[in-house]
Amino acid sequence: MSPRRVSTSRSTAPRKVREPRSPLPPSELVLFEAGDLESESELEGRAFYSLNLSGQDADSMAFTQCRFRGADLSSCHLDQVAMTDCLVTDSSLANLRTDGGSMTRVRLAQCRMTGVNWADGLLRDVTIAECRADLSAWRMTKFDAVSFVECNLNGADFTNADLSGAVFRDCDLTSAVFHHASMQGARFRGCNLAGVGDVSNWKGAIVHHTDLMSLSYGLARAAGIRIEDED
Repeated sequence: MSPRRVSTSRSTAPRKVREPRSPLPPSELVLFEAGDLESESELEGRAFYSLNLSGQDADSMAFTQCRFRGADLSSCHLDQVAMTDCLVTDSSLANLRTDGGSMTRVRLAQCRMTGVNWADGLLRDVTIAECRADLSAWRMTKFDAVSFVECNLNGADFTNADLSGAVFRDCDLTSAVFHHASMQGARFRGCNLAGVGDVSNWKGAIVHHTDLMSLSYGLARAAGIRIEDED
């Protein structure tokens, strides 16, 4: 009887998409009174409702099971910030900057995130829905079970990001930059991909057939094809 042959080839099928886990609810919430954010502070179960915290600087802050609603964190500089089990709604993070920041089980909905600069960070189990995040920058950030849903990401910068765990649904990614990004497993559905840069490194990305038309010009440029508009 011939020995049974076992295939040692690695499967090329795309891995199953894991939906982001929801933030764990706090046992109780305590209102955060207006004041300054302090470096190396740990805030748990705090409610940031209709507060103006814009322009503040603080390092190594930790927000755990916090809720932000109508909060203004625009132009804050929060290096090494850690957000865990947080819910952020109807708030402004415009031009917020962080280096080495992390989000774990976080949901951001209907927020203004224009110009956010989240560099060299980690997003795990994060949903960003109906947010304006145009001109945002996510350089060198790793995305693990992250969903962008109905977001304006016009001109967003994903240079050197690891997008293997990212899903983009119904997003405007016009002129977004993906220079040297890891795209294996990244998924796009219902997105505008017109003018995206560096599609030559999109090997392994999963693009819905309805999105190919907006991506076609970028693919043609990457292949060295010249497109003429004249008859």
